[in-house]
Amino acid sequence: MTLATPTTRAVPAPPGLLGSALILAGRVLDGWRHQLPVVLTTWLFPVFVTLIFLGLFGGALEPPGGAGYSSFLLPGMLTVTMLFGLETTTLAAAADASRGINDRFRSFPISSAAIVLGRCLADLASSLVGLGVMVVFGLVIGWRPDTTPAGAVLALAALLLLRFALLWVGVHIGYGAASVESVAYVQVLVWPVALLSSVFVDPAAMPAWLGTVAELNPVSTTATTVRELLGTATWPDAVLPGTVSAVLAGAWPLVLTAVFLPLAARSFRTGRTA
Repeated sequence: MTLATPTTRAVPAPPGLLGSALILAGRVLDGWRHQLPVVLTTWLFPVFVTLIFLGLFGGALEPPGGAGYSSFLLPGMLTVTMLFGLETTTLAAAADASRGINDRFRSFPISSAAIVLGRCLADLASSLVGLGVMVVFGLVIGWRPDTTPAGAVLALAALLLLRFALLWVGVHIGYGAASVESVAYVQVLVWPVALLSSVFVDPAAMPAWLGTVAELNPVSTTATTVRELLGTATWPDAVLPGTVSAVLAGAWPLVLTAVFLPLAARSFRTGRTA
């Protein structure tokens, strides 16, 4: 009598870093179905802000080149769109930490970097939708960018690079927060960063030192680069030449990522800020 040799079933290997991150990003995106009012508000809020500033400054400011204020404002607002919504990311990260979701994730056989990256990829997808909403809104009100396909792709890359870097700041703050309520200050701090820039008004109209700070703002350097790539005139009395702004538009996100990515990973592992 011959005894059958039992067969062993191969255990599938866990997905790699990117595979795990994509799975977790899908989890975050799926959860947004139950938060549609919050998600829609995040996408539409930059449109409301644009309408407000068009009403405030549309008839008072005459941008260089003879273009209307709306044509000048829209590329800058694309950059501000990458800043708005950061508080949503921070609150979501803080909620995951406070509900013990991160504790469960840390028990899984996957890299902690994949968990943090998954949230950032989901938020990048949301940022793409927000940019699409802003572009459609701009085209509806008459904005016509004077660019090439290559210029449009480079502008999109600059915008997403800034957003990717800012996400690490928000995730670090959220994962290390003592409670969800304690990160509400992020909503307040977003506005000074947005307003102290070259997006809405000419920094040359500010006190000299404040105008320099405004031009060095990462939002300003990216906005200036996006304006040039999309064929919109920039402020004529800018302290920083366009080439310097382009270099800083790439350097600032790299610096922010280098600083806050490891801090975000540490906050996830320890549950407290550094």
